[in-house]
Amino acid sequence: MKAILHAKNVNKIYGTKGNQYKALENIDLEIKEGEFIGIMGPSGAGKSTLLNILSTIDTPTSGEITIAEQNIVTMKEEQLSDFRRNKLGFIFQDYNLLDTLTVRENILLPLALSKVPAKEIQNRVEKIADTFGIREILDKYPYHISGGQKQRTAASRAIVTNPSLILADEPTGALDSKSATDLLESLTALNEQNHSTIMMVTHDAFAASFCKRILFIKDGRIYAEIHKLQQSRQEFFQKILDVLASLGGDNK
Repeated sequence: MKAILHAKNVNKIYGTKGNQYKALENIDLEIKEGEFIGIMGPSGAGKSTLLNILSTIDTPTSGEITIAEQNIVTMKEEQLSDFRRNKLGFIFQDYNLLDTLTVRENILLPLALSKVPAKEIQNRVEKIADTFGIREILDKYPYHISGGQKQRTAASRAIVTNPSLILADEPTGALDSKSATDLLESLTALNEQNHSTIMMVTHDAFAASFCKRILFIKDGRIYAEIHKLQQSRQEFFQKILDVLASLGGDNK
């Protein structure tokens, strides 16, 4: 499998000389096509900083990052904007849906911006709506649907462009347990059936147990890495809890 993302010796320093804070230190990371990877760690460990840098929202102080064989560190802002739209899919905790658009219109928005033909837009929207079980609400507005349905709509919008990498930031953080499970099962199906590549930052061991590999970050460095091999999800969940216990700190 080819690498979708390759980060080498990534560092992020905030502040000025004499008053510096090292948020990330010597991060080496590779994500292969079709992986479902989780990022965990205590509060302040550097999870969000890493996500922001890999998603091109922030820039590293030093290091190399390539995504889909493109060097994102050397890109100008206009190139980054196009790259984000064409190669990355984002799922946020707070949905970021437009209330004036229907579920269908929210999902197809990135395709319309990329001038995809109308017939292809319709086919893609309906296919992704089936994957996330929201076909029956396509013509409703966000204020008429539940939080779980909103998050599945947001996930559908992130994925409808067939991005090289899907970045999920605490996607179950605002959901009840049933809605969270529905979303995670949909992401798993997407990963297994479409071979979609997903990186999810989460503090929730239950959510992380759906991943195939987890990186734990502590004090800006990679502290541990575990893989889901032949064990059940319940066994992997326990393994995650064991690593979190050894990490210490506030795992939020």
